[in-house]
Amino acid sequence: MEETKNYNGDEFESTLIEQTIREVADILEERGYNPINQIVGYLMSGDPGYISSHKEARKKIMQFDQAKILEIMVRAFLK
Repeated sequence: MEETKNYNGDEFESTLIEQTIREVADILEERGYNPINQIVGYLMSGDPGYISSHKEARKKIMQFDQAKILEIMVRAFLK
C-alpha cells in the first residue's frame, strides 16, 4: 500500500510561477528582447508594457502577484 502524499499549495504555486517565468523569458527572447531586462523592468515598475503580448506572455505573467514572483526568484537564488 502506498503512503498518502501531502498536498502543498505553496509548492504548487511556486512551481507554476517558475514555469511561467521561464515560458515568458523564452517568448521575450523569441521576439528579440533581453528577457532579464524586461522581466526586471516589469517587476520593479509594475508596468506591463515591459512584457510583450506575443503568445499572451503579458497575460501569463500578470496572473501572479509581483511580490510573490520576487519571493520565488530570491528563494531560487538562495538555494
